[in-house]
Amino acid sequence: MPDHRPHVDGSRVLADLNALRDIGAYKTGVHKPTFSEPHMRSLQWLAQQLPAAGLIAGIDGIGNVLGSSPKSGPKLLAGSHLESQNYAGWLDGPLGVVYALEAARIINADPGINGSVEVAAWCDEEGHFGSFLGSRSYVGALTEADIDAARDRSSGRTMRDALREVGLAGRPRATAERGRHIGYLEAHIEQGQTLESGGLAIGIVTSIVGIWQYRITFTGEQNHAGTTRMDVRRDAGLALARFCVGIDDRFPASCGPRTVWTTGRIVLDPGAPSIIPGAAEMLFQMRDDDPGVIDRLETLLRDMAAEASAQGRCTVTVERLRTGSPALMNAAFQQAIEAASAACAGGRSIRMPSGAGHDAQVLATIMPAGMLFVPSIGGVSHHWTENTADADIVTGAEVFVDACRRLLAG
Repeated sequence: MPDHRPHVDGSRVLADLNALRDIGAYKTGVHKPTFSEPHMRSLQWLAQQLPAAGLIAGIDGIGNVLGSSPKSGPKLLAGSHLESQNYAGWLDGPLGVVYALEAARIINADPGINGSVEVAAWCDEEGHFGSFLGSRSYVGALTEADIDAARDRSSGRTMRDALREVGLAGRPRATAERGRHIGYLEAHIEQGQTLESGGLAIGIVTSIVGIWQYRITFTGEQNHAGTTRMDVRRDAGLALARFCVGIDDRFPASCGPRTVWTTGRIVLDPGAPSIIPGAAEMLFQMRDDDPGVIDRLETLLRDMAAEASAQGRCTVTVERLRTGSPALMNAAFQQAIEAASAACAGGRSIRMPSGAGHDAQVLATIMPAGMLFVPSIGGVSHHWTENTADADIVTGAEVFVDACRRLLAG
């Protein structure tokens, strides 16, 4: 019997993604920091598309775009984010939003499906002002005090000022209506090479890592670089360098099989060639999907700081800045994606953890959640050369829409 259901319009999906790419274009990528003019234009673009997908569009007081369906029956929430890292890629975030939009267009107009897809673009997933602020707001995990404290990591601008400047101050923040959705589905580029190297089309996400971030501060004594003998120096920069090497030497014995850690920024004070640094600071991050591993590594990190301080040259302090709990993806959602992959992608899929954080881990705290990945060329992301083949984008959209159908069918 022929299948008369509407199917994914691959050309439309690619056109939507390229329309978003044109907003804030930078080389072959985009530059759309949270609440920048290109970011706000992207939100408006999405809000303008939602009515044609049978959805009522709104932008809330934290910058989330939400498309709500007036249809009866079960509802599936789907989406991602539209801001970018600085001077970065065009698919990180928008891919999942456009897939959700395409699913809403098709499913919400299909009289044979008892249910609908609602669309969300979560604000600040990339963390310009904080950690998953939009999705955390939606699940009720963001306080007014959190917003008061939020600052742009690049400029120091307060989030309150940013909201006022873009016309969102005073708007209510939307919060989830518990029980409204059967769950949340998100699509994303892999940001790694597992799919591409294996000739695979779809990654079925099993878990999303937690992210823990720290500020490690070294306090020594600023002095003249030419007249201070080496044996009496209290060089904070040298203490930091030794600490970084110590982490790489000691963490492997205590980490898990997929633990990663990164020193993302180092600052020396005052940072002049003829002055011994009197203070130094490093931003350090650890990721794993096992909180027990992170607890063990944090204890080791603090022990190392105490040991370094006890040597007497410099004082070392460790301040935890951010925690992000890992999340398991729902088994039924994984099964639906796997079945959709079998139907639309020849079964070229693999179950895999996500080493990057995503809004799905926040939504998973209040509803079943699932994620699918499509390949990233060369595994590149958070860079303007980020890309995915058009054919892989279209295949991913077909799998996504089919998974939505299966989930709504129960």
